[in-house]
Amino acid sequence: MTCEEINVTAPVLSETVPTIPPYATMLGFTRYVTRTGPAKATFVGGLRKARERRSGFNPHGQLVKALKADIAFRTGGSYLSGVPALVKDRWKPLYESVSAGALTYLISLGAPDQVSLAQTRDAVASVGPLAVKINPHFGLRYEDGRREAVRLHFDEAPPTPEAVTATLYLMARHMDQILPNATPVLVDLRRGTTHRIDPAAKPADIESWLAGEAAAFTAMWSATAA
Repeated sequence: MTCEEINVTAPVLSETVPTIPPYATMLGFTRYVTRTGPAKATFVGGLRKARERRSGFNPHGQLVKALKADIAFRTGGSYLSGVPALVKDRWKPLYESVSAGALTYLISLGAPDQVSLAQTRDAVASVGPLAVKINPHFGLRYEDGRREAVRLHFDEAPPTPEAVTATLYLMARHMDQILPNATPVLVDLRRGTTHRIDPAAKPADIESWLAGEAAAFTAMWSATAA
């Protein structure tokens, strides 16, 4: 038997398509829990496709840097005031609409010499069968010893109660990894308002709710692969 015969008769092995495990960032998961009905499946399908393409763009990066610079250098908003002029024209309306609320939030922190930035770390949470990346934007350290892990909300619409609850609970759940002894904070940056955990909330109920949402997310993720 010749080599050519062997090559002709040998079975052709098909390439295996890599399996992409269910995964979401905290932003993606909290946006998912606010949706209802078919919109949930559509949203999860979009997340999966973006994950497959490894695509994604953060238009808010310069604004976050400006806010952190004003906190770190105690400049009272000069970086925030100047950043809209530094971005491309297509992003100027966004930056102009958000920077005013960001300045309101900055002022709400109190005297600049009483607060400074603190280093945070990302964490990966297991929510039921789903891996969720917990990634606050920055941490704060106050002169009186308090610490906060801060996540920013940039959307035109205020965060829904579901998004607030999920965001704050997921950060609180992993605060030992993110910023020990800190409390989670969600800042609605367009309006300059701050959300904190409702002391009357029952963690067991929230955990059960999130686990159910994560199970449904995982099922939809697998279904979109078909």
